[in-house]
Amino acid sequence: MAKIKLTKNEQKVQKDALKMYNRYLPTLVLKKQQLQTEIRTIDQKAREVRAARAALEKEFDAWIAVFGEEEAFKPEMVTVKNIKKGWGNIAGVAIPIYEGADFSRGDYDLYETPLWIDMAADRMEKALSLDLEAEVLDEQVRLLSKELRTTTQRVNLFEKVKIPETKANIKKISVYLGDEQVAAVVRSKISKKKLQTKIDEEQEAGK
Repeated sequence: MAKIKLTKNEQKVQKDALKMYNRYLPTLVLKKQQLQTEIRTIDQKAREVRAARAALEKEFDAWIAVFGEEEAFKPEMVTVKNIKKGWGNIAGVAIPIYEGADFSRGDYDLYETPLWIDMAADRMEKALSLDLEAEVLDEQVRLLSKELRTTTQRVNLFEKVKIPETKANIKKISVYLGDEQVAAVVRSKISKKKLQTKIDEEQEAGK
């Protein structure tokens, strides 16, 4: 705890600081709760996206197997050309929003490849899109989790350090000022008594 001045001015400074902490703490607590809720929601969405991706892959493998020409489709036939992202804001944190992607398809001979290749490429694009969406959701969670850590640290700082420390300072100053006031009254009474004694002595001597 930092050393404080035991004065009325310092007492006012400490009281003003306590008011500020008590004013901002509820806002920080609310922000912490909002971030926790959003992180859980986004994390759940990411799990759902990955589950959809896994289901699509399973369906995709089974679908290709029906044609008995699995080797005809090569994953490199579809590549990501451009990822589209927007930006949102949650509790003051800027987060990326997945808005889709552009894909590029490799050249392949329409006469030498099966007819279902185009449909397979469409499914691959969907699978890649789900992967990209999941990655963006992960980035949202990362950014919000970072902010949550900072906000939690501030809440703890206010609750466990600043507010108790400031209250202790105010109490310490109040006790000191109270003692000083009592001491001043005692000194005043002693001075008056001494003065009265001196006056009495002078009057007695003058008789």
